[in-house]
Amino acid sequence: MKPMDIPTDVNVGLDDVMLWGVLPYVVLAVLIGGSIWRYRYDQFGWTTRSSQLYESRILRIASPLFHFGILAVIAGHFIGLVIPESWTDAAGISEHAYHIMALSIGAVAGFGTLVGVALLIYRRRTTGPVFMATTRNDKFMYVVLVGALLAGLATTLVNVFDPTVTDYRLTVSPWFRSIWIFQPDIAAMAAASFSFKLHVLWGLALFAIWPFTRLVHAFTAPLQYLFRPYIVYRSRDPQGVGAAPVRRGWAPVGTPDRDRRNIRR
Repeated sequence: MKPMDIPTDVNVGLDDVMLWGVLPYVVLAVLIGGSIWRYRYDQFGWTTRSSQLYESRILRIASPLFHFGILAVIAGHFIGLVIPESWTDAAGISEHAYHIMALSIGAVAGFGTLVGVALLIYRRRTTGPVFMATTRNDKFMYVVLVGALLAGLATTLVNVFDPTVTDYRLTVSPWFRSIWIFQPDIAAMAAASFSFKLHVLWGLALFAIWPFTRLVHAFTAPLQYLFRPYIVYRSRDPQGVGAAPVRRGWAPVGTPDRDRRNIRR
């Protein structure tokens, strides 16, 4: 179902200015400043506090489901918020086709992420050692995270079944892009439907607490692990054990020409 266009008669009040013109920059300052502070003064706590040793059977399913799901959710939000409608039109993607893809892929990604986090919460609640290692900070983080996911799925359902919902590509997306050029389009966000406003507020709350929870480990994901070199083991000397003098441990080894040169010596 095609969303409605943005209404032209939008009244911008003081609450709109505070929510959509001031609050985003407050959250951004907390996110950046809190992350810098945490990295500088709490590097030991900059960790996921892994509980894999306590239980791995459920974690083996829940963790990939949550992490791959949240990556798909982030990619979907990036496409929906950053890429203007004119770009997809120029690429030959009709508005109807775009919304069908966005709703279907978004629903699958959001539902998969929600199932993953539900399994993680179930694991924490039912596994004794994991539950004992769960802090109040973790519980609060899960509440905000699940709230943001539920609000996002709710906007997806409302966008399908409610014909009065405004098009987020004409309201939320322009507002989001305007934030980064320090000219917030408050009127566009004020014209958005309530479900989108609720989802945005939940998202802002999640980013505000991000630096002070275990979610901060996302900023230091071990991406270099994907590009690590192969581990080279020392091979057996071709002359046999004891036939050549023992070389120092830091001497280069492993190439045939170098081995032959050592034999001639």
